Amino acid sequence: MQSNLPLFPQQASTVAAQVDWLYLFLVAITAFFSLLVAALILFFIVKYRKTPGREAEQIHGSTLLEIVWTVIPLGLSMAIFVWAAIIYFHLQRPPANALEVYGVAKQWMWKFEQSGGQREINALHVPVGRPVKITLISQDVIHSFFVPAFRVKQDVLPNRYTIVWFQATEPGAYHLFCTQYCGTKHSAMIGEVVAMKPEDFEAWLTSGKAEGSLAAQGEKEFQQLGCVTCHRADSGARGPNLMGLYGRPVRLTDGRTVVADDNYIRESILVPNAKVVSGFQPIMPTFQGMISEEELIQLTDYIKHMGEQQGEPLNNRSTPTQIRDSEVTHIQERMKQESKEPQKPGKKK
Repeated sequence: MQSNLPLFPQQASTVAAQVDWLYLFLVAITAFFSLLVAALILFFIVKYRKTPGREAEQIHGSTLLEIVWTVIPLGLSMAIFVWAAIIYFHLQRPPANALEVYGVAKQWMWKFEQSGGQREINALHVPVGRPVKITLISQDVIHSFFVPAFRVKQDVLPNRYTIVWFQATEPGAYHLFCTQYCGTKHSAMIGEVVAMKPEDFEAWLTSGKAEGSLAAQGEKEFQQLGCVTCHRADSGARGPNLMGLYGRPVRLTDGRTVVADDNYIRESILVPNAKVVSGFQPIMPTFQGMISEEELIQLTDYIKHMGEQQGEPLNNRSTPTQIRDSEVTHIQERMKQESKEPQKPGKKK
């Protein structure tokens, strides 16, 4: 439909046509009523103008006219609302089989990481014909993820995950923009989404250099930070058992119930006393400033998949011995000390 209209970008996702039809409907209604009002103004100017021997007429009151121009706009507004709401809710509910990708926005670049551990900067490779769910977060200010050809746009916020999903329909490279002014180099914060045939995407995955899956890297962080000491299933646990936690309701000490989603897990790591689980004491230390945004993503992905692994470690090795409390204290003190030291060349930020 839009191939001959230069004002419209290519339609390259399953939702693109739906968004375009709604937009064209809005344009058509606006144009129709603009022309109608202009035509009526000209008609009334001529019909009721003052002429020799006749004064200009003033007409007051018409119940039928009041009903007509109230009911018609109301009906059109409700139709637009329902139509737009259907598209909105469709875009807010990623399919269960969606390929999961994490994205971190920062001044002024896009960083993406596949669940298999493949990392990209200002580029994102995805398969055609499969839904792709991107969990986004900003490392500094507000950004906005926008792919015109897919007709999807999502603000990317600091300290909170947001979700966007799409399903590409045609192979190709499509522009990625930040549409939220984010600083002096805002216009340079661009990238591309490369949609590939499924077999080409699988070949790309295997050709990339990955340091293990996100969940496997998250497991290492989980052990190194001493999380395994408190979050375990035996009687010595001092924190909630995380096995199968993701996506389930959690009851808090203040009586509230929240869902254990990505944002809940992230907040529990950085601000553990914000939402304390019922039956446990607020004794967990904060890791604010001690781990990077990428490490938070890895931990979140590991916790998300703990239930799927039935308690087995993700790197197919035996579970390490539980870390003693004294070791946990030592690790935390060492991390605090390292966070105060200046960064050395090549050290992970």
